[in-house]
Amino acid sequence: MSRPPSVERLLAAVRRRAGARDHEALVAAARGEIAAERARLVDGDRPRPLTELAAALVARLASLEAGGPPTRVINATGVIVHTNLGRAPWPEAAIRAAEAATRDALFLELDPATGRRGRRFRVAEEHLVALTGAEDGFVTNNCAAALVLAVGLAGRKGVVIGRGELVEIGGGVRIPEIVRRAGGRLVEVGTTNRTRVADYEGPLREGRAGMVLRVHPSNFTMSGFTEAPDAAPLAALAHAHGALVVDDLGSGALLDTAAFGLAHEPMPAERLAAGADLVLFSGDKLVGGPQAGLVVGRADLVARLRRDPLARATRPDKATLAGVAATLGLYRAGLATREIPVWRMIATPVEALRSRGKSLAAGLTGAVCVPLAATVGGGSLPGETLASYGLALAVQSGATANRLLAALRTGEPAVVGRIEDGRVVLDLRTVDPAADADLACAVAAALGASGVRG
Repeated sequence: MSRPPSVERLLAAVRRRAGARDHEALVAAARGEIAAERARLVDGDRPRPLTELAAALVARLASLEAGGPPTRVINATGVIVHTNLGRAPWPEAAIRAAEAATRDALFLELDPATGRRGRRFRVAEEHLVALTGAEDGFVTNNCAAALVLAVGLAGRKGVVIGRGELVEIGGGVRIPEIVRRAGGRLVEVGTTNRTRVADYEGPLREGRAGMVLRVHPSNFTMSGFTEAPDAAPLAALAHAHGALVVDDLGSGALLDTAAFGLAHEPMPAERLAAGADLVLFSGDKLVGGPQAGLVVGRADLVARLRRDPLARATRPDKATLAGVAATLGLYRAGLATREIPVWRMIATPVEALRSRGKSLAAGLTGAVCVPLAATVGGGSLPGETLASYGLALAVQSGATANRLLAALRTGEPAVVGRIEDGRVVLDLRTVDPAADADLACAVAAALGASGVRG
């Protein structure tokens, strides 16, 4: 079996192209490339000449310098907030704000007026107050972190929750586990399918619970013989017994989803108006910005969250705070459906998608423009769909469709679609119009690479 060249020979071959780098790092990269070559040879692959190995080492160094291999992905799944593809794409304003926050100094915890230390970057929190009518707002690194902090307000008393809201929020993480890990004592009431306000009265009256936790079942639906307590009467009962009410909305829409042909998603301002003391929601789902946990509600309770020692462990960094602030600012400026990608996708007229689909199909052999159904995703509005259009690439069998789908995923840029009725379909509702030309090139390349023809 052939042997790869020595580290010295490989380094000599790339010396001029490697540039000024630390010698130790260069040696480590060369060893990595040689190890990869040795593994190839063990598998029976042909030995690569020194020039090819040198080019591979230069590419490896460039990849390390750039932060990793190219990862541009075109989401053509029709799932707007796709968890496995990074959830919400950031608005341009958020990207610019985060970049500026990381490149330059900023008043993160310094009051420019007094020159003294001040509260940590209040812009995002001020936007939350304005958008929801809350007394105060607070930003954590995700909604689960916000829930952990909020549960701590119950102290030694229990946290009462309806059994139909003991949900799994993804990744195998469940609400009961979060509450217990946060030090809370869970008190379950009602049944899986029917829970009433009266079910909460016993634990509250007996002093076994100091908090009512409501968790919006945003990633599943129940139908049939079901009942859930109305928010306002439940809050009134809790307050009558001196208990707090915390609403975990998950997605947390700041625009009315019903205005776009979808079911109404509970909004933070509505739950505050119905008596919730704190409302928690995510920044990277229907809000459409960076991953964050957003908390709004009573000023005294938010102040207690800020003072909690765990708050430091859950706080976001300056780039995230800047991105969240910029995203929320777009709502206040009335630009959400134009500038926030999630809402732009939701609001795009179906005829505009049909026009794009026909134009793309005309330039691709074997592609046809077809009606499709897109979803919001990200644990939001389960069962709801938006009319859409996209491309269908007809193939001969399921195996061939899978091969084409794989060729699209491994191309540059990568394209992620889905299989429907034996065809690969690419939903245009989740594709930025600016990426249409790249999408067409990627489809043509994948068809050629996979040997598939419609």
